[in-house]
Amino acid sequence: MKQFAVRLARSTILTRILKFSRASMPRGAIAVLAAVAMLGGCDSSPPPLTLDEGADENGNSAPTVFTAQENRDATAELPFENTADFELATRGLIASEPSLLVPGRNGVPAWNRDAYNFVEGDAPDSVHPSLWRQAKLNNIHGLFEVVEGIYQVRGYDLANMTLIDGDSGWIVVDPMTSAQTGEAAMKFALEHLPRKPISAVLFTHSHIDHFGGVLGVLKAAGVDADSVEVIAPSGFLDEATSENILAGPTMMRRAQYMYGMPLPRTERGHVDTGLGKEPAAGDFGILSPTREITRTGEHLTVDGVEIEFQIVSGSEAPAEFTFYLPQYRAFCGAELLSRNLHNLYTLRGAKVRDAVAWSGFIDEIEELFPDIDTYFASHHWPVWGAEAVRQFFEVHRDTYKFIHDQTLRFAYQGYTPREIAERVELPKALRGGFSNRDYYGTVYHNVRAVYQFYFGWYDGNPANLAPLTPEDEAVRYVEAMGGEDAVVDKAQAAFDAGEYRWAATLLNHAVFANAESAAARGLLARTYDQLGYQAESGPWRDVYLTGALELRQGSSEVTLDPGQARGMIRYAERGHFFDVMAAQLNAEKAEGEEFLINFTFTDLEENHVLRVKNSVMHHRIGKPAPDADATLSVTQDLFLDLILGEANIASLAMDDDLQVEGSRLALARFFGLQDRYTGNFNIVFP
Repeated sequence: MKQFAVRLARSTILTRILKFSRASMPRGAIAVLAAVAMLGGCDSSPPPLTLDEGADENGNSAPTVFTAQENRDATAELPFENTADFELATRGLIASEPSLLVPGRNGVPAWNRDAYNFVEGDAPDSVHPSLWRQAKLNNIHGLFEVVEGIYQVRGYDLANMTLIDGDSGWIVVDPMTSAQTGEAAMKFALEHLPRKPISAVLFTHSHIDHFGGVLGVLKAAGVDADSVEVIAPSGFLDEATSENILAGPTMMRRAQYMYGMPLPRTERGHVDTGLGKEPAAGDFGILSPTREITRTGEHLTVDGVEIEFQIVSGSEAPAEFTFYLPQYRAFCGAELLSRNLHNLYTLRGAKVRDAVAWSGFIDEIEELFPDIDTYFASHHWPVWGAEAVRQFFEVHRDTYKFIHDQTLRFAYQGYTPREIAERVELPKALRGGFSNRDYYGTVYHNVRAVYQFYFGWYDGNPANLAPLTPEDEAVRYVEAMGGEDAVVDKAQAAFDAGEYRWAATLLNHAVFANAESAAARGLLARTYDQLGYQAESGPWRDVYLTGALELRQGSSEVTLDPGQARGMIRYAERGHFFDVMAAQLNAEKAEGEEFLINFTFTDLEENHVLRVKNSVMHHRIGKPAPDADATLSVTQDLFLDLILGEANIASLAMDDDLQVEGSRLALARFFGLQDRYTGNFNIVFP
């Protein structure tokens, strides 16, 4: 997911804990332990709209003549006659499956490549032709030989899995997202490659689509985790388990938009992320590294294969390495370079990435490993030939540097991020091919990311220092423009002229002023349809079309069984859960309150002291506070059972693994200060 936001707890956890202690408490005093759960729907979505005339069965309107022309014009701007990528994407194909559907939990597929069979032939008017081309390339799946001794399974997940032939077994690189897709991919590979055990696993970086399927891969190969060497970049485990915990509720909700999770897989719905088809579902796991790579230039011999590493942490991921295989003259770029422009800022929400460092790491590759003849990565298809690899590196290196430098150039002149985003366009030398197109990240929002990296959210205009809230602003805008009907009329005129960005601006004000307005909602949904159909970026398309869907139907209810993440959650530092509790402390309820609570993991001999004062919660690991108001003692496994909703209340009522000492009333009041979130907050509604 890239991102999968770990949803770790349910609002009933403290109910279970305090019931077990036979505590009595006032009604409503129980709250969330770590409210990263996605529960229920949004509490204020207006009723669904009736379908528009000409809409498909999912409610999506037809592309307008303006959209059709816009997409036809895009066809003329790019060398679509060049089919080299299709030849490269199928090069080395050993085998593929005619139907690819991987079962998941509760009858929901973990992976359904067949859902994209509609992506064939020429692009329809409802899809940008360049994104359609990328979607067709990402549809290609199977087992491929990169060079003799290096193989990839592609199209079984959002990311690729690479297999390197070692002396005694397979070295697995990036074992996909889920146990189900990892197991299916490994089983398929071993049907066509020598059946050997797995000798080592390399996690190139800390995003879940590159490690979450490791337990399934080991299962397919019949290998015990304890017998496998696990190699990862320094800081991998903490970054992998913590990335989405603290920001989880917001990040997961926004990821629904970025990846089009509730959208149908159709010509008017989700077609591709640009990086791959979509994030896989299933059960997520992880293994603790047995060896961490800490510096560029570090060499290892792994099962007879020499590997030279480059640390690129702080580019696409906070913990990441690339590596060179000198005996093959092959370089694995992890996710430093893919066949798309990547995100300096990801729309699901994350810390902004460093464009200069990213460009610099690419520039460093040629100096470190001048003999590269083959490039392969964690997404997409390889590049063969020294000159082709050099050109590939150059285009991506210069794209990130160009975006960085030109953003600062205009910022020096006083332009704001919105203005700069309209001005920066890649030069012809960098925009004439397909490998760095806006399929995932875009020049437009990466420019704004560079500005944010240096200058933050404030653009320097005093009017933007403390603006009204969107809802208050909307009410006043609508009133100033002559009322709701006048705004909708102006928006309709803009829509009829193909001015969809202006129509969206007007109608967003109208909907935020009156979310019950069917006329405003319906026209805004049709407007978002057109913007989505015109988007070359998979995430931009999904954001617009998910917004349109929710305007028509109300907020989506895309949920995830927290039990799917058990294999990963157990590796997370317990302190991260308490960071979440601190972030969801209700400051108004906590006004004037003081609490001191011990939270002890009995089997780990680890104690956290939680203190609330001044409407702030702090926690630290240390000796239990002797003057604590209460002490809650629990084993790690029971803690996970409670978090994941897997504990049986009847069987645990007398369980010695959970104990409460001290004031049960104080404990109830302490947990009563925690907010409860559904996680499905409004986005296109106020």
